[in-house]
Amino acid sequence: MSEQNSHLVCPHCSATNRIPAARLNAAPKCGKCGQPLLTATPHELNAQTVSKVIQKNEVLTIVDFWASWCQPCLMMAPQFKAAASQLPQVVFAKIQTDKYEQAAAPYNIRSLPTMVAFKNGKEIARQSGALPSDQIVQWVRSLNA
Repeated sequence: MSEQNSHLVCPHCSATNRIPAARLNAAPKCGKCGQPLLTATPHELNAQTVSKVIQKNEVLTIVDFWASWCQPCLMMAPQFKAAASQLPQVVFAKIQTDKYEQAAAPYNIRSLPTMVAFKNGKEIARQSGALPSDQIVQWVRSLNA
């Protein structure tokens, strides 16, 4: 049986890397810039990186759609970060919808905050409303089961 590979977009330089599945737990580094690919911390997406991260990452990717004026979003930000630190093999990312409206528009976000789970470029689940970190972790684990 041949070894499975997964594509991961570097959160630092946006290069797409092909990583053997067996190495996902071994702190893989980007072949282009040498930085860690799985950071256990959410990284900020922008208009240029949002679709690439969503389309190219083959591992579970959780994107938090938020806005600077949204109080529940601001309350959830540290909870989202805490959840990311507990799930280092999952990519956590954020996009500020009031700053990058056009980039967020294709995802039909109707309320904030909304977390959308993607795998292999496809939406597999979404969760609206601010959640504490333990509930975010529980939700993400239920998707990876």
